Amino acid sequence: MRHDRAPLFETVLNHAKNRVVSFHTPGHKNGRGIDRRLRQFTGRNLYYMDVTVFPEVDSLHDPVGPIKKAQQLMAMAYGVEHSFFLVNGSSVANMIMLMSACRPGDSVIISRNAHKSTMAGVILSGVWPIWIQPKVDQNLDILFDSSPEQIEEALRLFPEAKAVFVTSPTYNGVTADLVKIKEICRARGKILLVDEAHGPHLKFHKDLPVSAVEAGADMCGQSTHKILSALSQGSVVHLQSDLIDVTRVRKVVSLLQTTSPNYLILSSLDAARRQAVLEGERILERVIRYAENARKRINQMKNVNSFSRNDILARGYDLDVTKLTVNVTRTGLSGHEIEDILAEKYKVQVDAADLFNLIAIMGIGSDKSDVDRLVDALADIDHKYKGGAQNWVLQIPELTTEMVMNPRDVFLMQKSKRVPLSKAVGQISAQTLTPYPPGIPVLIPGERITKEIVNYLADLSDKDIRVVGQEGDALRTIKVVAAR
Repeated sequence: MRHDRAPLFETVLNHAKNRVVSFHTPGHKNGRGIDRRLRQFTGRNLYYMDVTVFPEVDSLHDPVGPIKKAQQLMAMAYGVEHSFFLVNGSSVANMIMLMSACRPGDSVIISRNAHKSTMAGVILSGVWPIWIQPKVDQNLDILFDSSPEQIEEALRLFPEAKAVFVTSPTYNGVTADLVKIKEICRARGKILLVDEAHGPHLKFHKDLPVSAVEAGADMCGQSTHKILSALSQGSVVHLQSDLIDVTRVRKVVSLLQTTSPNYLILSSLDAARRQAVLEGERILERVIRYAENARKRINQMKNVNSFSRNDILARGYDLDVTKLTVNVTRTGLSGHEIEDILAEKYKVQVDAADLFNLIAIMGIGSDKSDVDRLVDALADIDHKYKGGAQNWVLQIPELTTEMVMNPRDVFLMQKSKRVPLSKAVGQISAQTLTPYPPGIPVLIPGERITKEIVNYLADLSDKDIRVVGQEGDALRTIKVVAAR
């Protein structure tokens, strides 16, 4: 078991080099049947690696050969007991964690700003979510995940909770104090689950925040494709716990994954692990340097800025500095508008935007010319573009409302009805409504609808802010549980 080897990648590559005649899926037959324009752009070699399950390349659902060895090497790289390759991103990791650690009816403490796949995991697993109100920072125009103090208080109020689910890093690269949160969970015999989709690289450089595996999380999911060099959808879920049955994890992993996995994605996970272990510190050293230089240059501009690690440390959190949150409120334009300008005029695409910020994610492949192009474009925009004064304020209503029914039961039930927004107070929500920004579900299935939430949604509707989950061009009604 040597980290300079990549057993799955090497096996699939050697098979591709043999130019074996294909009488198996997929139907393009080693690229011969691929659309001509697509093949002209990509070349043909990669299609020889697009194979199906057979003994030589192993099975993701019952690994005994190169996939098993590659997963063992991944576990060694992160210092955990078990690692499982995923071909559907960290979205499926969140579902796997909740379904593996909990049984239907168990309660789980979750910060409200969790990724929407967490809600899918809540529904699939049948757990009761106990929501923690995320912290809003109106100076930085961002949200923070659960603090140790919030989690400790939630466990005091709900000692029956089976697990705690934390998102760290957030989209902005802000990491929670996972060491302290783990101590709190350990002292109470609770399972710690971490959505670490944006942190697969943290373990590989000393100047980055503590990773979930280093903090001792029982399970965590990582999107190897987001920052490291795996292909899109290539992710991993790690297990290091006496509180979770590994046999159950294997069953759930198999239950939620395709029986036709893409071996290019699987091979890239293996190669990305080798690269991270052998070269990660050197490459990340360069990426960190580029990011900090970009942050310094951005903060010299007149109308845009990017908060620093010290800004976040002062608030009790930490920051992965390879993520640049660029606040554009002083331009008078929204982040969405700046995003469009960057893409259309400067051919620069950021990862995400909201009213207040752009989020530029750097990865293991970022180089100086990329960063210079982004910063130069922002400098040009800062000089040339100016919108009108805006009165936008990042705010959310009180979301620690009453859970009346299990979200799974509401999702599966057939009886629901639509009521006008003004008549929804006191009803039980039968849908999820998520305004952007800030991207937090204001309503989820099974939750009591409060007057404060109705007023908040009405205000968004008056401002023509679209809410994900609304049906139609305007938010005029809410789907609620019908009387039985």
